[in-house]
Amino acid sequence: MSSDSSASIQNQNASTQPNNPLSRKLNKILETRLDNDKEMLEALTALSVFFNENSLRTRRNLRGDIERRSLAINEDFARIFKEVKEELESVHEDVQAMSTCCEEMTSRLKAAKEQTQDLIVKTNKLQGENHRLEVRAQVAQAFLGKFQLTNEEMATLRGTRDAPITEDFFKALNRVKHIHEDVKILLRTNQQTAGLEIMEQMAVLQESSYEHLYRWAQNECRGLTQETCDIGPVLVQSMEALQDRPVLYKYTLDEFGTVRRNAVVRGFIDALTRGGPVGTPRPIEMYSHDPLRYVGDMLAWLHQATASEKEHLEALLKQVTLQGVEENMQEVVGHITEGVCRPLKVRIEQVIVAEPGAVLLYKLSNLLKFYHHTISSIIGTSVASLLMTIEEMHILSKKMFFNSLSLHASRLMDKVELPPADLGPTASLTQTLSLLREVLASHDSSVVPLDARQADFAQVLSCILDPLLQLCTVSASNLGTADMATYMVNSLYVMKTTLALFEFTDKRLEMLEFQIEAHLDTLINEQASYVLTRAGLSHIYSCVQQHSAEQGPLSLLPSMDSSSVKAAMVQFDRYLSSPDTLVMPQLNFLLSAAIKEQIFRQSTELVCRAYGEVYTALTSPANSYKDPENLVPRSPQQVQTLLS
Repeated sequence: MSSDSSASIQNQNASTQPNNPLSRKLNKILETRLDNDKEMLEALTALSVFFNENSLRTRRNLRGDIERRSLAINEDFARIFKEVKEELESVHEDVQAMSTCCEEMTSRLKAAKEQTQDLIVKTNKLQGENHRLEVRAQVAQAFLGKFQLTNEEMATLRGTRDAPITEDFFKALNRVKHIHEDVKILLRTNQQTAGLEIMEQMAVLQESSYEHLYRWAQNECRGLTQETCDIGPVLVQSMEALQDRPVLYKYTLDEFGTVRRNAVVRGFIDALTRGGPVGTPRPIEMYSHDPLRYVGDMLAWLHQATASEKEHLEALLKQVTLQGVEENMQEVVGHITEGVCRPLKVRIEQVIVAEPGAVLLYKLSNLLKFYHHTISSIIGTSVASLLMTIEEMHILSKKMFFNSLSLHASRLMDKVELPPADLGPTASLTQTLSLLREVLASHDSSVVPLDARQADFAQVLSCILDPLLQLCTVSASNLGTADMATYMVNSLYVMKTTLALFEFTDKRLEMLEFQIEAHLDTLINEQASYVLTRAGLSHIYSCVQQHSAEQGPLSLLPSMDSSSVKAAMVQFDRYLSSPDTLVMPQLNFLLSAAIKEQIFRQSTELVCRAYGEVYTALTSPANSYKDPENLVPRSPQQVQTLLS
């Protein structure tokens, strides 16, 4: 009911609304969207500043308040703008004054420019000339910097005679060298006169600098008189620089070699007579009673000194790049060590000529050969005086050694010793083999290169064994066959066992083996003949061998009848029962049990072979033996079984 009445009222209002101005205004106000009307929002915001109380009085006075407020704002704006206007007028006056001043200055500058035009032209001309002069000065400075030395460099190169050489000297010298090379460019241009003058100036400066460097290097080398010297880096650089002047370089090396030669000679004499600084090691001369140590100590000292001098020289020339520097080093080291040749040679000759014995001479020879090889590997050449001296002493000691062996052999042949009763080696043979053993033992322990040792070995064996073999042959010439063979086998066996302990003896051992085999054949035949004779088969065997079919049956020959053969077979059976009893006395003197066993075995084989021939002959129907089975009851196989 109420809703219907409100609807009717709204309809009535709606019908009367278009005709009521107030309604239209209200509707317009109500329809206004304040959030989209920025001007309205700004007006309301400004109104909220001074409209604090919403009353009837304030609403009635609102228009007047707004107008008054607007008037106050305009008055403030007019006042502030007036101040701005005054400031702008002041600025305008200042700008006007500046403009007037600038116009005045411009006019004055124009007047000054007109008055100084000639001066400006002259100034520009002078500036251009100044620029050209500066360029020429830079070019001249660059030219001088490239082709001239500084005052400091000149002072360094032209120092006093005793002035020390420093690193700056080599830098200045290299600079001179480069200028001398670079100045050749000028000779290919229009500046040939300047190039020739600079080249001549640098050449003179180079020569004087090298002369100064050479004198300094000589003085430095003369100071290297100690046994161990320290090669300074400046001296090394000096040698590197002097290589451009081969003559000065050679003179400096000669000076170094002469100084070091004197130092080495002095050190060698001190080592011989004074020993170490505090007596250790002792003087080498104190061991002169021991030839091997005496010579060994001298050579060891020289080996060490040679190696040290080579190291000193390598340190001195390590920066030298000349071709043939290795040959220079070999020559200088040879010159340094040349001074010790005379005292060394005198002392070694005294030892060798004193004839200390063949073994000691051989050891000295090997020692000299070893140090010759070792020192030559350091020096690098075999023509050095020290190496020639050592080689000469080696040849002398080797010659004296072989002379000693030859003398020993000749003494043996002068007084041939008869074989002893036991047919063993004679005392002279044993003594000579002992000497050979000592020589070969020292040869095996030597440090001489293998090829040289092998060559010496053959010569030593030839020098000792050949006379020994001849001695044994002469000594046994008056003995019987079996005694001679036994004596020769024993002697050869002792030689063989001596040589078997050493290397490089294969050929000699083979030769001795052949000779032993030859004498063994003799002993084997003698033992077989001994057995056949003692066993009764010797006569029968001889008859069997000498019998021929033309002589008729064997049984008809003297001493070959059945009874004689039966008696011989009985005697042979006794031998078969104890074959070890029939042994030649000479076999008991053999030194080798193996050789004795070999002789016994092979002689038994000969006996069996002889019995086989006898058995064949006696059982042959052609020889007319009755009942041969009873005559020779044992077959050759049975005999061989019994004797094996």
